[in-house]
Amino acid sequence: MQFEFTAYARSLQGTGASRRLRRAGKTPGIVYGGAAAPQNIEIDHNALYHALKNEAFHASILTMKLEGKAERVLLRDVQMHPYRLEVQHIDFQRVDENQKIHMRVPLHFVKEDVSPAVKQSGAVVSHILTELDVSCLPKDLPEFISVDLSELTLGQPLHVRQLKLPDGVSAVTHRNEDPVVVSANLPRAAVETEAAAEAAPAAAAPAEAAKPAKPAKPAKG
Repeated sequence: MQFEFTAYARSLQGTGASRRLRRAGKTPGIVYGGAAAPQNIEIDHNALYHALKNEAFHASILTMKLEGKAERVLLRDVQMHPYRLEVQHIDFQRVDENQKIHMRVPLHFVKEDVSPAVKQSGAVVSHILTELDVSCLPKDLPEFISVDLSELTLGQPLHVRQLKLPDGVSAVTHRNEDPVVVSANLPRAAVETEAAAEAAPAAAAPAEAAKPAKPAKPAKG
């Protein structure tokens, strides 16, 4: 999905100017990076607020129209009001087509319901990661990464290195770590029931041993 939005150059700066902008239904922001100098901008708040509800707006290369020119940018930071549904400030970074970018891309999980973990074992699947930090050229940036769970089994978590990433895309991890993406475990109630069932015979054995022996019947004679 291609997102396009319009921004306007902003000359006035400072807390007072930003407050007046917000009262007028605008959001102050900045675009930086590349060969050009950082540029203060303003954007229509309502249009921006609705765009932010779309997952792709956060993980795609966007087209920003500014002063009659179209620039390719990435969303880098959003500052929200502490308790009002109001965007306080927004940052964008210009894209250089020849330089790799780091971006957090959403993970979309598929075929969970047909996995052995769910279908055969009745496990609960936990999505430990819902997005992945990747490195790639702008042309290779995926809108999302599909994670196939059709072979997920009980007690065998799926790690980042097992993900099938698009060509040209690599995962960014720290210190050669291999984080867990998804795990599948039995529900707590099932585990407790199983543990109780295993403990029952063991508890019964000492009880049987503790019963007093029956007295022998006196011999007749």
